[in-house]
Amino acid sequence: MSFFTDLAHQYIDGEWRTGGGSWDIIDFNPYNGEKLASVTVATVGEVDEAYRAAERAQRAWAGTNPYTRRLVFERALRITEDREDEIVDAITDELGGTRLKAQYEIHLAKEFLREAIQLALYPEGRILPSPVDGKENRVYRVPVGVIGVISPFNFPFLLGMKSIAAALALGNAVVVKPNQNSPVTGGGLIAKVFEDAGLPAGLLNVIVTDIAEIGDALLVHPVPKVISFAGSDRVGRHVASVTASRFKRAVLELSGNSALVVLDDADIDYAVDAAVFSRYVFQGQCCMAANRLLVDRSVEREFTEKFTSRVRALKTGDPREADTHIGPVISEFQAEALTGLVDQAVAEGAEALVRGRTIGNLVEPTVLAGLPFDSPLMSQEIFGPVALLNSFDGEEEAVRIANESPYGLSGAVHTGNVERGVSFARRIETGMFHVNDGTVHDEPLVAFGGEKFSGMGRLNGASTVEAFTTQKWISVQHSRSHFPF
Repeated sequence: MSFFTDLAHQYIDGEWRTGGGSWDIIDFNPYNGEKLASVTVATVGEVDEAYRAAERAQRAWAGTNPYTRRLVFERALRITEDREDEIVDAITDELGGTRLKAQYEIHLAKEFLREAIQLALYPEGRILPSPVDGKENRVYRVPVGVIGVISPFNFPFLLGMKSIAAALALGNAVVVKPNQNSPVTGGGLIAKVFEDAGLPAGLLNVIVTDIAEIGDALLVHPVPKVISFAGSDRVGRHVASVTASRFKRAVLELSGNSALVVLDDADIDYAVDAAVFSRYVFQGQCCMAANRLLVDRSVEREFTEKFTSRVRALKTGDPREADTHIGPVISEFQAEALTGLVDQAVAEGAEALVRGRTIGNLVEPTVLAGLPFDSPLMSQEIFGPVALLNSFDGEEEAVRIANESPYGLSGAVHTGNVERGVSFARRIETGMFHVNDGTVHDEPLVAFGGEKFSGMGRLNGASTVEAFTTQKWISVQHSRSHFPF
């Protein structure tokens, strides 16, 4: 099967079809510019068809024995394992990520499929006491119905699968709109896995389109009760506003500005390893990436020398080559924006300890030091291979600097004293923080999400059950009630 030939379509009510729009989304390989696929956009009418198909199919699916539902996810896991090499190639070609990144993404996607197998059995009912004699209160956990998923380009197979598999396992139906830069790995490929796994038609629908064609149709349509969105905080604010005005629930995974903090008693070599990965994984195009490297002044020189040495040794180039560390960023626009950002930082007084070149979509790694803490660049998300390195004097200043950000997604601290690290982590205003590790982590059972402008709500494990189901109270009056009139 050629993924980019066979799966670059709309998938509505179990049928692969061409969109009804008048223009195409072109899917390019960001490394070599090769045209991978062309997808005619879906229209507002096709968004409605997808949601109505999901609504029809969901009723029977919700009534299906959960032990039967989970068989679909067992098969989906086996299919993903069988096709892993092909999926790695597709992710590498469509996103420009290295093979190591693609393998890491599939590894996590498989973990979330394993969790979906269990999620089918998670929802539990409760019987609660009543102050009314003869009354029994039953509280059921039930699917919300239909969920709209809007996935990003950076980890499309993982983040698409994470919401889609969980939503389906809990008895919902899904309409997903993948990012325009990843219509196959974030849409058609996931649909094909579930189609081949025996998922009934209509339960998963893929809409490849753009807001220039459909506006807010995915958000305002009356069928979906929950919107799961991963992307920038700018778009996330709009999603939150539109969904709230229509009493829909939104789960938002948004931008980050993570700090990786190195205290005076840290293992410097280990902290350098964590920092290099946390900043440069997938060219820095990751919401959890360590934007800011904050180092205690007493160890600044040693850390800086070792860190910059490691960064200079990173290979930038063809993502299909096994020894490539940094592939292309997603587009020429992004490459030019990053170049301009570095120029701006230097103009503001930063020192370029490592200054990478920009060659097409390849942006070599850069390390900037000494940028003023009040610079706007210190408080924004940098979606590319640019590290900001600053020093601090003592823990109190480190806490203050780490918290001086409108974002609060992830972070890490390195120290020789674990409990000191935990105490530090508890003071940082983020949804996630890691002691003696990197900033980039996601696990199926642990609540994932951010504070401040980094998002709203949580996913994974019990948090996913909370997000994608609702509670229904049914009371039973076993004896006769007495009414006042």
